[in-house]
Amino acid sequence: MLVPSALTLALLSTPVFAQSTATSVSDTQSTDAKDLDAVLVVGQRANRVSNGATNLDLDIKETPQSISVIDSQQMQDFGADSLNDALRLATGIQVEQTSTNQTQFLARGFEIKNTQIDGVGLPNGWGVVTNAMDAFGFEKLEVIRGANGLLTGVGNASGTINYVRKRPTNEAKGQVGLTAGSNGRRRIEADYSTPFSEDGTWAGRVVVAREESDSYLRDFESERSYLYGVVDGQIGENGTLAFGYSWQKSDTSGNMWGALSFIDTDGNQIEWDRSASTTQDWTYWNSTTHAAFVEYTHQLGDNWQAKASYNYRVYDHESQLFMAYSLFGLDPATGEGLYGWAYKSPYETKAHIGDVTVNGRFNLFGREHEAMFGASTARSEGIDEYHPVDTTGPQFGALPGFPYAGGAITEPAWGERAPYTALNQRLTRVFGATRIAFTDRFKTIIGFNWAEFQRDSADNAGGMSDITDRNLAPYAGVTFDFSDRITGYANYSYIYQPQDEVDFDREYFAPSKGTNYEVGVKAEWLDQRLLTTLAWFSAKQDGLATYVGTRFMDGYAYGYSRPVDIESEGFEFEATGKLGENINLLFGYTQLSMDGEDGSDTYSWVPRRTANLLLSTRLSAVPAVSFGAGGRWQERISNFESYVTSNPVRQGGYTLLNAFAAWDVTPDVTLRANINNITDKKYIQSLYSVSYYGPPREYSVSLDWRF
Repeated sequence: MLVPSALTLALLSTPVFAQSTATSVSDTQSTDAKDLDAVLVVGQRANRVSNGATNLDLDIKETPQSISVIDSQQMQDFGADSLNDALRLATGIQVEQTSTNQTQFLARGFEIKNTQIDGVGLPNGWGVVTNAMDAFGFEKLEVIRGANGLLTGVGNASGTINYVRKRPTNEAKGQVGLTAGSNGRRRIEADYSTPFSEDGTWAGRVVVAREESDSYLRDFESERSYLYGVVDGQIGENGTLAFGYSWQKSDTSGNMWGALSFIDTDGNQIEWDRSASTTQDWTYWNSTTHAAFVEYTHQLGDNWQAKASYNYRVYDHESQLFMAYSLFGLDPATGEGLYGWAYKSPYETKAHIGDVTVNGRFNLFGREHEAMFGASTARSEGIDEYHPVDTTGPQFGALPGFPYAGGAITEPAWGERAPYTALNQRLTRVFGATRIAFTDRFKTIIGFNWAEFQRDSADNAGGMSDITDRNLAPYAGVTFDFSDRITGYANYSYIYQPQDEVDFDREYFAPSKGTNYEVGVKAEWLDQRLLTTLAWFSAKQDGLATYVGTRFMDGYAYGYSRPVDIESEGFEFEATGKLGENINLLFGYTQLSMDGEDGSDTYSWVPRRTANLLLSTRLSAVPAVSFGAGGRWQERISNFESYVTSNPVRQGGYTLLNAFAAWDVTPDVTLRANINNITDKKYIQSLYSVSYYGPPREYSVSLDWRF
């Protein structure tokens, strides 16, 4: 299958803490709420906090898990207009661009298969993101590293990404931006929020963006349109209602399915031009995503509240693809040795999720404690189709010597669309957690998640599957305040991850199971402006589906995997916040080891050491000028091409450096220049399944007007 068979859903308002400070957003925004009368919706809009790894309202420092946040200012400063680019800024996250239209996110050596919007979501199928999502509709991204089964009901040892959508503000304001950059990149965006009445009981926000671009890759072009609207307001004295809708249409042409071949028949690695592509002129991959949500929050006295929400999402695409693969390597003199495969695939999936939670505080034995209980039900229905085609045609045989032109292979004569796979999934959960304060310093979180996972499927080969699996997963975490500034923590999670991957015979894998431990220390510095986290983690996962290659059948193809038992451990360090009045810092370092059936070389495409840095400042002498630099470094990696096993493809360790400079021409107008890959480093950007070269040095200039 080419795309995720279960896509992320959205639900509940659980926005997160700003990364520029270790203090809660609620602390910094409470003044805004006081400026208005005691209107419930205003207070809630100003007091949203992260439910993080526990679904309890905890500060990041109080949460016994590693959490990183990328906020909208950082995304804007470093020109991260897509979620892929935004996640490249985060600590410990590997963005694996395996083809022009498919991406996997990794953390701690494993694929992140759980993503959320505003706090709750379905597992993200294969972990694949198809076509980059626009980032302009999101206030910030929260990355919870490590197993997080309590929050999602399912999960592995990688982590969870929580995408926090923009919400209406307490005052009328807006922004319009224009961007022009390398490869003919053109972008326009607008964001406007306003209360509908003087008392602020109802407010709305609308966000739009449009981007078009060519590429450094031969013949690749893309365009993306994005729209998001949200309204929230007060219902009676104790209730608030929010509802919204988003739409994205992403079209590409000249896209690659699969990637380059780098090994010749002598076992040597080949060097190509950075623009090298296997695409043909008739290829495209167009997708549309609709998402709608509604949520109601009701205050139950001073200390308790209930939330109920529903989300609906539809994703569909039309794609016409061409793959070039090698069986034995390429001839070093002629470039011959590639074989082709053409594929046309319509796909649609619909998903629903409903969720009810109750959370609050209670007093027992003279101390205040917290608790959360909830239940949810989710359903997704996916239909994957294909167009049968004559596999004896020139599109399926030996190809001309590489590199070849975009018109080298003619488009095949596609047959009428036919069913390929139908996949339905259901996830029912009952969950709860409580935070008990034994002393002022020592607190513990104990939680559970009961989940029932159901899946039924049918495919064009007559295969059928109907599986029901139930699981009870415990969670435990403790925190101890060594001082007002330093907190130690530890947590344990049971791993339970349903898997949508199939083996060579198209049989689905059983859920992967295991355990995850984490121990860490969080400390605040410089009058709580800087937060550091040092964490050690260890995980064991059994039966983890691991990609092997693509199997070609009569007119269709599918990726297949094998089960792997693997252990990983390592440590992470992150420092985030302010070094001074005008200096913002985000620094992260991850080091890990992985051991499985291949010993320490298991998952050799995962870099064992990575580091990231974002540093920005505003000149005190010239406050209208700000600038910053960022970078990512990773250690060497390697992997075998699917069908060429003589020698692996290798990518040495490398560093990518980015920078920006901004000038506030007026208090409301900012001119910004960005440069990415300053040193013009040439590198293969992913060896997860062997990819292609990353972008060269790129420039952009943006003009933003705020009103």
